[in-house]
Amino acid sequence: MAANFSSVPILDYSLVSDPHTRPLFIKQLQHALVNVGFLYLKNHTVPKEYVDAVVDFTPRFFDLPLEIKEKISSKNSPHFLGYSDLGAEITKSRIDYREHIDFGSDHETQWKSGDPDYLRWWGQSQWPDESSLPGFRAVMERYLDAVRDLSYEFTSLLAEALGLHPDALNKFFDRDELMLHHLKLAKYPAPAADGSNGDPGVGPHYDAGFLTFLLQATPHPGLQVQNLSGEWIDAAPIPDTFVINIGKGLEFVTRGLARATSHRVLSPPVGSTPRYSVPFFQNISLHARLTDEILDFPPEILKLKEIRGDLGETESINFAEYDREPFGKVCLIGRIKSRPDIAARFYPELFKEHFPEGMPGQ
Repeated sequence: MAANFSSVPILDYSLVSDPHTRPLFIKQLQHALVNVGFLYLKNHTVPKEYVDAVVDFTPRFFDLPLEIKEKISSKNSPHFLGYSDLGAEITKSRIDYREHIDFGSDHETQWKSGDPDYLRWWGQSQWPDESSLPGFRAVMERYLDAVRDLSYEFTSLLAEALGLHPDALNKFFDRDELMLHHLKLAKYPAPAADGSNGDPGVGPHYDAGFLTFLLQATPHPGLQVQNLSGEWIDAAPIPDTFVINIGKGLEFVTRGLARATSHRVLSPPVGSTPRYSVPFFQNISLHARLTDEILDFPPEILKLKEIRGDLGETESINFAEYDREPFGKVCLIGRIKSRPDIAARFYPELFKEHFPEGMPGQ
């Protein structure tokens, strides 16, 4: 069956600019969306100098003294933005063995007392002092904006591949000043030689929004995606590419045509240097209720889902609330589950709802 893939397809973005090769790209994209949920994108439009600067700055940030990184700790942010030390996050009730920093588009929080809690999820990022890492913020914001622009272009192509008008998915986004897309720098250290930390880098999960653009910043393997047979397929780094995957939001709004594929990250082997990666998460409007918007797909596109067959059970179960909650609430619930320490401080009612027995042991 086509859906039972054994590798992740590689698409060449340069095909889009030539009217003779564009149909080939759309056909390849259609296959990746419906049957795999993951793809590599080469010859993309983000300048290499932007990418190289991010690759250069990422280990330099993590090499900063802990006291500098702790000044921008995510524990102090109701937006879950900032620095997180090893073991700070949980995926599927297991500790993630990684160190990371989260930040996003320049955004002023829209939340005020009495508003829904999920409006508070988006807000201002925390950045290290310019003196501690000169140029870091400018490089990261430049890169974030460039990948954001590519993600919008790619969303238009995605709509076309699903038989829709290129602008069909625009209604799920808000005005630029009301949007916040996320960027994460992640460091995956090698586990201890004595096996004292047996947890994976990140356990099996889905992403929440429409699209994720992953820059694998070092040549270490580690990313794996799960096919219909439950097999874990390696998605090893390929130079000068992004790995793009479909989020649960896009799967839901396309009624399962575009598949969100379970994935995980393994830690580097004992004795290895750290693995670094930089995912960009494309969000949609906080208020978007995906049950309220019906997309009409041509019969020949719907047939592709029938040919693929039902998606098998996977190890990932997150972001299952789209049938009853707006995008912002779905994502906030995900953050509550992964960071109960922040939830207990800033969202006590939601914390009690999801952790009725109190803080989970870590």
